[in-house]
Amino acid sequence: MKKKEADSNVKLNRSLGLWSALSLVVGTIIGVGIFVRQAAVLNDAGSATGAMLAWLAGGLLTLAAGLSIAEIASQIPATGGLYAYMEVIYNKFWGFLSGWMQIIVYGPAMIASLGAYLAILLGDFFHIQPQWNIPIAIVAVVAVGLLNTFPNRFGAAFSIVTTICKLVPVAALIIFGLFFGHADAFTQSVSDVHSTVGGFGVAMLATLFAFDGWILVANLGGEIKNPKKMLPRAITFGILAVIAIYMLVSYGVLKSIGPQKIHELGTNAIPYMANKDFGVIGGKILSIGIIISIIGCMNGKIMTFPRIMYAMAKENQLPFSKQLAYLNPKTRTPIVSIAAVLAIVIIMICFFDADRLSELCIFTVYCFYVMAFFGVFILRKRHPDRKRVFSVPLYPFTPIIAILASLFVICSEIGSDFIGVVCSLGIVALGIPVYYFEVTSKKNKTPK
Repeated sequence: MKKKEADSNVKLNRSLGLWSALSLVVGTIIGVGIFVRQAAVLNDAGSATGAMLAWLAGGLLTLAAGLSIAEIASQIPATGGLYAYMEVIYNKFWGFLSGWMQIIVYGPAMIASLGAYLAILLGDFFHIQPQWNIPIAIVAVVAVGLLNTFPNRFGAAFSIVTTICKLVPVAALIIFGLFFGHADAFTQSVSDVHSTVGGFGVAMLATLFAFDGWILVANLGGEIKNPKKMLPRAITFGILAVIAIYMLVSYGVLKSIGPQKIHELGTNAIPYMANKDFGVIGGKILSIGIIISIIGCMNGKIMTFPRIMYAMAKENQLPFSKQLAYLNPKTRTPIVSIAAVLAIVIIMICFFDADRLSELCIFTVYCFYVMAFFGVFILRKRHPDRKRVFSVPLYPFTPIIAILASLFVICSEIGSDFIGVVCSLGIVALGIPVYYFEVTSKKNKTPK
């Protein structure tokens, strides 16, 4: 039986409304992917038309995934997100492994990579020497982490502000590209200027990485007002908004500087566009926008991943669970779990290639995604008469598309990086002895 919290002053505070949840979805998705993936998607697709179709396909597949999870979230509105879903749909073992994967490597690696990239941009913006990148990254991560030790309304408000701020340069790119861009974007091909073309499938795979993060708002299920209704709305409308933004930005960049120039410039395509169209000041403004975008994305991840650790600790599934499950009685935030996640992040910033770690974990995340999408069918079969607040549209086709898309990602990763796949599975496997010691062994030793 699950333990009940002692009294109201140690419960998570349900203070997040629709706009807060929606901003977290948009904020955690839009980080750096849309700004640096333009050339990669274009090169793999081979043409501007192919690139636009790849962004659209990636968005629609993400939407199918989001709608499938939205139905599950409406029935399991618990703190922990994917971890809670896996536990209810399958069992504690699979719930534990999904949570372990997220709190030990995947979440910290994503935060660490954002901190590292933020430090590089801040160094370039303020002309700081590269040897200061690690200290800057650590300070930035800790500062955002400290913000999230205050009541969750502060982190949510910060998410709303950064989401609005990051949309300003995005809007500028879209408007200028649409109305003032004159490049002949859709009659040019880039296949003749690079030796290898990944193809449409690989191009779509690149966009899926840029869409990653949409599920993280579910980690705050216990802190959202009326989560059975709010979570599905936030996930659905948030993903739709990001699809529109990504499509418009891609079209605007293609119209402004053309596919050939995007291919030549690589990750510097959008900064080049800003300097070209708006001058040096415009380039600086865009850099500020990207910096804010990264900080907002980092805030969303720091706000959500410690909630998984907290949820697992409440079930006494982790070492030092009593400490990790502590809530500040005034702010009602899991400050010890936040500190633990930040400690792992700092270690990764100092000693590891966080980008590489995050890439390895994508494979594992999609393995659990597939299992979660199957959960739509499992829950409907298990509770055929249950009234659902939200039902996935076009059932059963939508969850089937989500499953097939995830299998595509898994197969692509196996084919392109088999060693990395083995490593990522090994990281998850490290959680198995922890589970049997912390959960199974202690349970058997508990006096009846």
